[in-house]
Amino acid sequence: MEAKPDFRSLRREEVRAHFAAWAEPAYRADQVYDWLWSKGAQSFEEMSNLPKALRIKLTEEFEFRPQRIESVQRSTDGTLKNAVRLHDGLVVESVLIPTEKRITACVSSQVGCAMGCAFCATARLKRMRNLEPDEIYDQVRAIDEQGRSEFGRPLTNIVFMGMGEPLMNYKNTLEAIDRITSPKGLGLSPKRITLSTVGLPKMIRKLADDGVKFNLAVSLHSARDEVRAKIMPVNDVAPIEELRSSLEYWYAATKRKVTFEYVVWRDVNDQPEDIRALVELAKRVPCKVNLIEYNSIGDERFRQASPEVLQDYVDALARISVMAKVRHSRGKDIDAACGQLANKKLPAELNSLE
Repeated sequence: MEAKPDFRSLRREEVRAHFAAWAEPAYRADQVYDWLWSKGAQSFEEMSNLPKALRIKLTEEFEFRPQRIESVQRSTDGTLKNAVRLHDGLVVESVLIPTEKRITACVSSQVGCAMGCAFCATARLKRMRNLEPDEIYDQVRAIDEQGRSEFGRPLTNIVFMGMGEPLMNYKNTLEAIDRITSPKGLGLSPKRITLSTVGLPKMIRKLADDGVKFNLAVSLHSARDEVRAKIMPVNDVAPIEELRSSLEYWYAATKRKVTFEYVVWRDVNDQPEDIRALVELAKRVPCKVNLIEYNSIGDERFRQASPEVLQDYVDALARISVMAKVRHSRGKDIDAACGQLANKKLPAELNSLE
């Protein structure tokens, strides 16, 4: 028996076309779309202002594939990590990060990741598939609801820094962001959304050409090709010079500074020449720099550099008027911090990725 199409994958115009074919008034399609993306309905039965006959017809013609939060881990600092079970049994993780003024969602764009960064736990999982726009959206909506119920505050910010490389799932990621920012969705300002990438020059240029309004971060970790290539295989096909050129293109088109995400490891990128290389890149690319506390994944090659070296980076960047901040990670005790998402704390019977 052929599987029924997933109703939540339809765009608004496709919903309207189906309803027109059924001789249903156009406003019914808008009602359904509102239930899906504004109210977060998880079944056709919840759509109480639709006639019962229409709800039955929708159930007969389409599948409804909501995801569910399988488990929630709670950090001592308030961070929540969700294990999200998808309709096909695969699992991704998302994180709620509470601070005094913000509720931030860290969301995934793929099941697993193919980028192979040596310091990242997600790289140990093979890339299973891209997430659909509704699967990305649902992570965000769930965290918005958790923020309201757990902390009495709605979602304020989103970072695409979970599992996967969002620019390798370009179309679905941007469609999800469109729904998140739409008044008919969550209505979040794109200025409160940051997409983080390993640095794919062609796709960065496409973001600029497409006129996106959200912020861009690059997982950099070294501005020296010979160092970056050892820890990030992407550098073999997208070396620093190509990345730099694409980021200059981004800034010229958007007038928005890029944020460089940068972990400093002992005996990897903690030498004066590493600092000089980052300074030279920062002179060319309008940027901010986040020096991120390393979150161990059990690989002895990577150890946190000394506070003195971090300060050397901060001081060198300050001399060229580039703001650099040392960022301390949240959720380390539940493996929810940057680079730690790998489903490793899920019960074995729930974990489809290991």
